[in-house]
Amino acid sequence: QVQLVESGGGLVQAGGSLRLSCAASGYIFGDGAMGWHRQAPGKRRELVANITNGANTEYADSVKGRFTISRDNAKNTVYLQMNSLKPEDTAVYYCYVISRGFFYWGQGTQVTVSS
Repeated sequence: QVQLVESGGGLVQAGGSLRLSCAASGYIFGDGAMGWHRQAPGKRRELVANITNGANTEYADSVKGRFTISRDNAKNTVYLQMNSLKPEDTAVYYCYVISRGFFYWGQGTQVTVSS
């Protein structure tokens, strides 16, 4: 079984920073990608950031230059450093891991950015 547990969400003022963590337990195939989606009320879920096992990264245009994704393979953990946060970043953030072609999702962590 694969389980993902997110942490690090919370309330922050515009311009502030948060660091999200997502720890995966269970068997994860070594070449799987990990990343983050987010969903705000009334909006579709969107990809925020993705990182491959080879550390190639991709970001949504709206977060480029502000967010940084990283991973610690020894801990099966993916991180999202979020700087210069904006109110429009407010959403539930879901981490995921891809293992042998299957997607696994966390339960989400709320990020709220006040203006």
